[in-house]
Amino acid sequence: MNIMSNGFSIYIIVIVLGSLAACMWLLFGQSKGTKGESTGHVWDDDLREYNNPLPRWWLNLFVLTTVFALGYLAFYPGLGNFAGRLGWTAHGEMQQNLDKIVQARQETFATFKSKSVDELVQVPAALALGKSVFLNNCAGCHGPDGAGARGFPNLTDHDWLYGGDGATLVTTITNGRGGTMPPFGSTLSAEQIETLVAFVPHWSDPALPAAKREAGLAQFQQTCAACHGPEGKGNPMLGAPNLTDDTWLYGGDAKTVRETITNGRHGQMPAHETVLTADEIRVVAAYVESLSNPTGVAAAATPPAQP
Repeated sequence: MNIMSNGFSIYIIVIVLGSLAACMWLLFGQSKGTKGESTGHVWDDDLREYNNPLPRWWLNLFVLTTVFALGYLAFYPGLGNFAGRLGWTAHGEMQQNLDKIVQARQETFATFKSKSVDELVQVPAALALGKSVFLNNCAGCHGPDGAGARGFPNLTDHDWLYGGDGATLVTTITNGRGGTMPPFGSTLSAEQIETLVAFVPHWSDPALPAAKREAGLAQFQQTCAACHGPEGKGNPMLGAPNLTDDTWLYGGDAKTVRETITNGRHGQMPAHETVLTADEIRVVAAYVESLSNPTGVAAAATPPAQP
């Protein structure tokens, strides 16, 4: 709770109590008068203004309202730094509600603590919670169905840059990932780049002419094998993608591959350790794992109402 200066606190107290006193003065001032007594104001020859007092029930209603206001100020904050006899604060009430939510969430997640992430894939209730966390925190990049987009990995296939097991997913979500493909526009000639462009997207294409395959593979071994491996199957330790399948993060057409080799790429998966709790990370990791290993429970999981 923020404490205001004593001078400002006194100013607030004077304004509040003075306003109530002024209301009472105005109220009783308007209650004086004799019923039927004319003020002497006459319009249109016979329209007279009378100084009738307020009805007693109306006067009493206003008095009760003022008494209620004074009672409220005695028990609740409203008079400067005086917190009221109950000691109530908005921050305290918010903290109580937050504590209830945290306790309810802990009770919800407590049933999953004894299971590993890989085991949670078979628990519909855990996947339902995981799906809810995913939609709130991950769908913005990977899509609500986890199918990804250009530059954002598809989580529903079996192509993983760092690995798709439960432990690895927890590490990825917790600490984030940063993958960089260095640019080769300044180190390779245009001819060398075109040799790679003609070969890399067609690695597994049996129709690729032998001459292009031989030249492309030779250039690949010199330039790319250190990260992607001599067979082009990638390296999960570095997050280097497999180039022999038909899965592309940015696109596998000649123009995109040329841009990638020439200018490089940089991808960033942000760390969520300060955004999600450890329990939330475990269930969302289980949900993500289930997307590429469908067992029927993932599709049936429906996010429950968050406590």
